[in-house]
Amino acid sequence: EEGAAGRRGERERNEEGPAERGPGAAFHMFVLMEDLLDKLKLLSYEEEALRRHNMRPLSRHYFALPTNPGEQFFMFCTLAAWLISTAGRPFEQPQESDDPNAVISNVLSELRSF
Repeated sequence: EEGAAGRRGERERNEEGPAERGPGAAFHMFVLMEDLLDKLKLLSYEEEALRRHNMRPLSRHYFALPTNPGEQFFMFCTLAAWLISTAGRPFEQPQESDDPNAVISNVLSELRSF
């Protein structure tokens, strides 16, 4: 029983939720998204990636809130393909009809090769 109580206490410390990490932890994803958007703007993503694919600019919380998972996934794949190409690697732009598992596998494979 003593060992079980010790493991339970250890597990509770490792599974801290946002409330246990501090009051601002729940908003950390919004800060990360704003940082991501700033970096994309420095790379001129609006002119280079979005206009080429006739897409709208991202809102500052686009990936922080799950609004339309299919659209968000396609936007992520489009940006990933553009960033990989910008880094000097040939990478084919994914299509909305492509298998999501295959697209992610290709992106991860390319990133591992970096």
